[in-house]
Amino acid sequence: MNEMVKNTGLFALVALLIVITGVMQSWNTALLILNMGLISAIMALGVNLQWGFAGLFNVGVMGFVALGGLAAVLVSMPPTQGAWAAGGFGVIAGLVMGAVTIVLAVLAYSRMPKGNMRVLVMLVILIGGFFLYRSVFDPAVEAIEAINPASSGNIGGLGLPVLMAWPVGGLLAAGAAWIIGKTALGLRSDYLAIATLGIAEIIIAVLKNEDWLARGVKNVVGLPRPVPLEVDLQRDPEFVERAASFGMDAVTASTIYVKLEYAALFTVVLVILLWMAQKALKSPWGRMMRAIRDNEVAAEAMGKDVTRRHLQIFVLGSAICGIAGAMMTTLDGQLTPGTYQPLRFTFLVWVMVIVGGSGNNFGAVLGGLLIWLLWVQVEPIGLWLMSTLTSGMSDGALKSHLMDSAAHMRLFTMGLILLLVLRFSPRGLIPEK
Repeated sequence: MNEMVKNTGLFALVALLIVITGVMQSWNTALLILNMGLISAIMALGVNLQWGFAGLFNVGVMGFVALGGLAAVLVSMPPTQGAWAAGGFGVIAGLVMGAVTIVLAVLAYSRMPKGNMRVLVMLVILIGGFFLYRSVFDPAVEAIEAINPASSGNIGGLGLPVLMAWPVGGLLAAGAAWIIGKTALGLRSDYLAIATLGIAEIIIAVLKNEDWLARGVKNVVGLPRPVPLEVDLQRDPEFVERAASFGMDAVTASTIYVKLEYAALFTVVLVILLWMAQKALKSPWGRMMRAIRDNEVAAEAMGKDVTRRHLQIFVLGSAICGIAGAMMTTLDGQLTPGTYQPLRFTFLVWVMVIVGGSGNNFGAVLGGLLIWLLWVQVEPIGLWLMSTLTSGMSDGALKSHLMDSAAHMRLFTMGLILLLVLRFSPRGLIPEK
């Protein structure tokens, strides 16, 4: 079978499954799956840049996605009244003091000769800097969190259009990736995985516990939207009349219309990023990255700066994950740090890349759309299947156990799909050429 026909058929199959979902369940459900599938495809594209192009085993995807979500809050939410006057500048001053302390400690370590004096100077800098930092930072945080804690208690944002938060989310994730990469990219692949996972957990812990930043586990709700509110559309006589001409009530039509607008925005971002990734893949830079991935020693012997190139691709892939995180938070309309779990934002994204085809950008997009569709639909299908299989059984402990186990079909199915793909198509559904 021609390769283009096969790949087109795979994408057409995913589109058909989404249409079937709309017909059998509801178009709102189908469009929600499509929107989250598009965001997941962008996450998979970012991981594919790191793993498929350069062989970097990053299992800290969750942290970069969360930073993108944080950017949506810091950019689009209005500033909290009185927060900056109460402690905003104190927080900035404290963070600057903390950064200066670390820089001074690094300079002392690198420039002083080995010995007890170097250790003593570093201890003085770190301990003194820590107490100075806390003396400025803590009062400022307490002042901010005391401002109407039931509804705010945080610094707020800049009040800018939420679409501006998407590239800012990428920049925030890229900055974190640069800091992580400077320290962790020299590690062996398995140690790099452990380091990135640990750093991602640290990022989530900060989001959960620093209430002044984004309200912690109290969550930030009511984020601005780049599309109209459903209730505003339902109050528009022209929209209500147009919906009636299609045989739909205003409520259903408004939710579908909003989801279609989100889908259009997400598709535009995905197409731009996919086009850029394809241009990079086919460029001399892309060929160099794959040469480094396949044989670092040979590439280094030919004069390539392997560490620097790894840092580049690590930053780029993380930036794409940050953009996806900002988009997802915008779609949800809220930031909920407690929902960032490694299963959803690291393991599942890796399954998307492996099933779709590592090293192939179109494969990563296909994997993102397909795996998210299955992730959502397997649980209700499992409940229906288990209900059908146990319909002839009498009520009892065994039937109850089987029905309760249906919820675990999701994890079982993901593992089964991964095993089948690795067995029959080990390079993915759309493998790298």
